[in-house]
Amino acid sequence: MPVRLLHVGPVIIDLVMEVDGVPAPGGGSFASSARSLPGGGFNVIVAAARAGLAVEYAGAHGTGPHGDLVRSALREEGVKVVHPPRPDDTGFCVAMVDPSAERTFVTHLGAEMDLPLSDLKDLRPGAGDFVYTVGYSLLPGERANDLVTWIGGLTPDVRLVLDPAPVVGRIPQVTLERVLPRVDVLSLSAVEATTLTGVSDRTEAATALSERVDGVVVLRIGAEGCLVTEPGSAPVHVPGFEVDAVDTNGAGDAHVGVFTAALASGSSPVSAARRANAAAAIAVTRPGPATAPTSQELAEFLAHR
Repeated sequence: MPVRLLHVGPVIIDLVMEVDGVPAPGGGSFASSARSLPGGGFNVIVAAARAGLAVEYAGAHGTGPHGDLVRSALREEGVKVVHPPRPDDTGFCVAMVDPSAERTFVTHLGAEMDLPLSDLKDLRPGAGDFVYTVGYSLLPGERANDLVTWIGGLTPDVRLVLDPAPVVGRIPQVTLERVLPRVDVLSLSAVEATTLTGVSDRTEAATALSERVDGVVVLRIGAEGCLVTEPGSAPVHVPGFEVDAVDTNGAGDAHVGVFTAALASGSSPVSAARRANAAAAIAVTRPGPATAPTSQELAEFLAHR
């Protein structure tokens, strides 16, 4: 059996709007464009699948127009959908992108959060497989408890990937204490690393996180690339690539998806990080959330750098 990525995080719909500026509280603004696209975990799934990794969507999805759009998009990417749809519809996120390519999110959760322990137990990750989850799935609630229980029962030869996401500060400490020691790949932004550690210095934050995770820590620092910390080693800076960004939405997802695919193919963490940096660089030159490159596009990009 080939190595797989089982994605148990939520896939939602992104309503992406380009605005001149995010309005102040009580104010308003007009969008020059608006598109409804699969987002959330879909961005990671697409990045990993396009990079050559076999991916299965093992999260929840809904009944309704949003759920239909999610399933159609997953099929187009060659991704297997494991569970049947839930009665409610899939949730959505409003993503406002300003002229600097910065994005601001407002999210309404839906059926994608309904993933009980019974469904998780039906999954059969094998030796060498990756399981991916995200901080949104660890927010307080019954389903988070189910996920943490299931994670605790994974065999040691299954590799767990966690992206704590911007909501990391709302994840209960007791949940983090149960999950982090089991994580094989922790991929997060510099802001999220500071939230987790209380340390603003990136190198110190990466070092502190490596003491809590028995695996690789990838601290993403945007255009500067990332810091990679392996167990027992000091953080290594892997430089990014200079490009003209038009939309940073989904860059972190492209990074973690391609990083995971590279690890699955046998790359070292530092080599995987270079490929992930390249994927993120390509992604920000394209409008939209799911803009990760194909393996061929990634190879061509790296061949000229």
